[in-house]
Amino acid sequence: MRHALLFSVFVIASCGLAYELIAGALSSYLLGDSVTQFSTVIGTYLFAMGAGSWLSKYITRDLIGRFIQIELMVGLLGGFSAVGLFLVFTWLAAPFKLVLYLAVFGVGVLVGLEIPLVMRILKRELAFKDLVSQVLTFDYLGALAVSILFPLVLAPQLGMVRTGLLFGVLNVAVALWALHLFRDQLPGRRWLAVQSWSVFGLLAVGFAGAGPLTTFAEAHLYADEIVHAETTPYQRIVVTRWRDDLRLFLNNNLQFSSHDEYRYHEALVHPGLASLPGAKRVLVLGGGDGLAVREILKYPNVESVTLVDLDPAMTELFSTAPALVALNEGALKSERVRIINADALQWLEDSRDYFDFIVIDFPDPANFALGKLYTSAFYRLVEKRLSAHGMLVVQSTSPLYARQSFWCVVTTLEAAGFKTAPYHALVPSFGEWGFILAGRQEFTNPIPQGDFLRGALSPTKIRFLTNETLPGLFIFPADMSRVPAEVNQLNNQVLVRTFEAEWRKVIR
Repeated sequence: MRHALLFSVFVIASCGLAYELIAGALSSYLLGDSVTQFSTVIGTYLFAMGAGSWLSKYITRDLIGRFIQIELMVGLLGGFSAVGLFLVFTWLAAPFKLVLYLAVFGVGVLVGLEIPLVMRILKRELAFKDLVSQVLTFDYLGALAVSILFPLVLAPQLGMVRTGLLFGVLNVAVALWALHLFRDQLPGRRWLAVQSWSVFGLLAVGFAGAGPLTTFAEAHLYADEIVHAETTPYQRIVVTRWRDDLRLFLNNNLQFSSHDEYRYHEALVHPGLASLPGAKRVLVLGGGDGLAVREILKYPNVESVTLVDLDPAMTELFSTAPALVALNEGALKSERVRIINADALQWLEDSRDYFDFIVIDFPDPANFALGKLYTSAFYRLVEKRLSAHGMLVVQSTSPLYARQSFWCVVTTLEAAGFKTAPYHALVPSFGEWGFILAGRQEFTNPIPQGDFLRGALSPTKIRFLTNETLPGLFIFPADMSRVPAEVNQLNNQVLVRTFEAEWRKVIR
């Protein structure tokens, strides 16, 4: 019996941490990944566990029966938390944060009640020092197990909804096991059995219908038909379609619309690459959709393109899905393209290759994991991989909606030793968008005169840029002109906080 209860501690610790991770991951998917959200979710959960531990002293009778009921409540609330939060966000976006923290607090209180009750049940069989050491050992082992399994197996393979329901079933399994172990000590055993099997049935039905539930929730989250959705160890990938418009969303953030993505990718690639007629080796960091690669491959003098993208699911999707392959014109299947799935920072540290042109096309710096890719330390690594007369270009969010953030990236590049030439372009899906050319030489005139683009590209290969309009992209009106900005460094990541604050104002 002692070993069975200690194993129950392992299971309930796993369940408790799983619910906490689900809440943190969902808040990042739906609200934007930020250290503030993860910190507040974890802080609320731990505080609630403390409150639950304190409240446990008021449970003085029928400890086993109360333990079983608490397991059922944890399983029900925690198990359905993911689908409930999805539905609340879809239909009632305004109180989502309130519901999120109430759910986290409720689960935390119930989890906080569990361990003290188990210890009080076990105290008849173990000395105090053995009781504390063994219970806490199994508690921490359970937390370790789920912390490893959640990002590597559970979230990618089952998704948030099914993972929550699975752990809800495990909580109920603990209740049923306790019901069996202590069957001779429970006066209300039949009623507890009815409660346990009822909750188990609800969770089992929920698990079986998790696919339709998730599809139903996401169908209302996105305005258009979802044609592809998957959760990877790195992000949630969703592709939608409305008539001939395909849209890619990563963690609920729009990455492109097929109606106007050519404006973004032409502006990203051509101003720099067309001014490097001798460029033969090109590096793309990020850009797993292959759309920047498509523009690069329009240059016959480019002999090789190395694409480094963290998520193999992204490059696989855009290499195989017919509609997406048509959009990037089969760029990722080109013999000139080499795909590497790795963390860009780590890859740059290990690489010994040099490139004539480097395209940095990461998602916006909405969290510290992405913010590190916009730091002076990262740009110094990039500089080491640049050939003697090479150039790089960085997508740098909107100089209109996130003005301080845009100029922070410029300042950071300059702090890393680059000369810069910032510019912007109108992309209707995003508004005014910013880019930065950078190199070792001073940009006395960023855009050469004459048939600049036509020297490298035939007019049929470009839809947006022209020789006449290109110089205007480097002129900033007053409301986008340069403002003082700090350098984004690894130890402060000021850009992440600035970006979050500026875009929060836009969303409101």
